[in-house]
Amino acid sequence: MKITATILDSIGHKGHYADTTPLRVTEADLDAPGPDELLVKIEAAGLCHSDLSVINGDRPRPMPMAIGHEAVATVVSAGPGAQAHFAPGERVVLSFLPLCGHCPACMSGEGYMCANGAAANGAGTLLGGDIRLSECGHAVHHHLGASAFASHAVIDRRSAVKIPSDIPVEIAALFGCAVLTGVGAVLNTAALKAGESVAVYGLGGVGLSALMGAIAGGAQPVVAIDPMPEKRALALELGAVAALHPAEGQDAIVAALGTKPDLVVETVGKAAVLADAYALARRGGRIVTVGLPNPAEMLSIPAVSLVGDGKTLMGSYMGSAIPARDIPRYIALWRAGRLPVDRLLTSVSPLSEINALFDKLHSGEAIRQVVIP
Repeated sequence: MKITATILDSIGHKGHYADTTPLRVTEADLDAPGPDELLVKIEAAGLCHSDLSVINGDRPRPMPMAIGHEAVATVVSAGPGAQAHFAPGERVVLSFLPLCGHCPACMSGEGYMCANGAAANGAGTLLGGDIRLSECGHAVHHHLGASAFASHAVIDRRSAVKIPSDIPVEIAALFGCAVLTGVGAVLNTAALKAGESVAVYGLGGVGLSALMGAIAGGAQPVVAIDPMPEKRALALELGAVAALHPAEGQDAIVAALGTKPDLVVETVGKAAVLADAYALARRGGRIVTVGLPNPAEMLSIPAVSLVGDGKTLMGSYMGSAIPARDIPRYIALWRAGRLPVDRLLTSVSPLSEINALFDKLHSGEAIRQVVIP
């Protein structure tokens, strides 16, 4: 079938996207779903730094690629094997890592480390190894099994999580990445205990979700660090006791907390910021990083401090989440008023504006922008 898709032909674009237009919103061909696959109609999709990391080359991927991964959709049809799990008309949030269910990580309850899902994502295919997108007879790779900046997509059924149909689509989309990753980093990876002190570096969609997750989990106090004044103001409204510019330094953070924090969450994706986060944590503290630095960046910390200070440095991919388990949990917290996910939403725009919207994400001006195909 003919669909509208957003195609990136090459990586390494470093800004001024409205002028250079690295993304083409164009017509593409989409094959019917194969075994264990779904055809879905995209209802809304959010712009994420993981998309930007492909555009600017921080996360190299095979080209051309139809990008976008944080989305909500409606099932149109199901291929063989998927019909027992999904029916037309059901609403789903897309998960950016399909869990195969049988690799060692999946079998041990750590599906967020699924080797087969990660390999498919790196190769730009669906979980089964196939590519269902093309343009003028040439294959177009899938982005994280979703390719969601589009009117329709074919996805593996394990990339879909059913949700209620009464959630506004612009809010529902955010549960697929920003909320899943940020809240999960605090509640799953760090295993936050009520009453622990928390510092969060970076107040994009993931960072603010981490802050909301910390507050929902009973953290006290929570301090936020970001250079953008509007984001700091929002952090205060969401419950942070202080929101500081990184130039104010670690002494100011410690003064606001009253002590060095039990937990530090780094969401910026810069090795230098991660080093600051590591230094900030108390002796015996935990540092969780969800940022994705350029692969060339190296982290330097005093090796002796891991033992001498008893610190724990943890990477968190996808918020250590099992999407089918955690997305419904986070939706329940949102319904209860404990995760005000709607506060993340900066704007809702047509897909045609996507290059200009990435300029706003690149500059730090926006938190979560959603496009409607």
